[in-house]
Parts: sequence; structure tokens; C-alpha cells
Amino acid sequence: MSEKTQMQVEIDEAVAKGIYANLAMISHSETEFLLDFLFLQPQAPKTKVLVRVISSPVHAKRLLWALKDNIAKYEARFGSIPAGDNPQEKQEAIGFYQ
Repeated sequence: MSEKTQMQVEIDEAVAKGIYANLAMISHSETEFLLDFLFLQPQAPKTKVLVRVISSPVHAKRLLWALKDNIAKYEARFGSIPAGDNPQEKQEAIGFYQ
């Protein structure tokens, strides 16, 4: 019988403050997913990538599952998140979809 090891995670103060993003662009190759996070100001014609996360397809899928699980838990506690229609159903890219 193997014991589960506990991982200790440290976070620097600057990283702990986080960065606000209201737009994400996602692209992929055969071996990795790129998630670019941006902040788009109203009426601004231009923005730049604030953070890029590069992940394997396996970890990208696990992230998807974790987000779905956390959104379900959030909505069970606080109610439905009014996000409008799913842009993927319209083949449009808005907000955190690409």
C-alpha cells in the first residue's frame, strides 16, 4: 500500500496578487496548447498579452475538467453565471473563447 505524498506549493508575493484578464486567446499544435491572457479596455483598439501559459494536451484537458467542476460548484453555491449564449455554438470568438 503506497502513501500519498503531499505537495507543498509556494507562491511569490507578486504572483499571489494575480493579474486581471478579461480576454483569452487559445491556440494549439499537435504537442501543446497556448493560453494567452489579455486585458482589453473598453474602446481600446489595441491590447497585449499579459500572461502566456503553455501546456500539454493532457494537462489542458485536465484544466478543462477542473474548470467545469469548479464552475458547477460555484453555480450550486451562488447561482447561475449569466454569460450569455455559448459563442462556440455561433462559431464566434468573444471573451474567453477562441
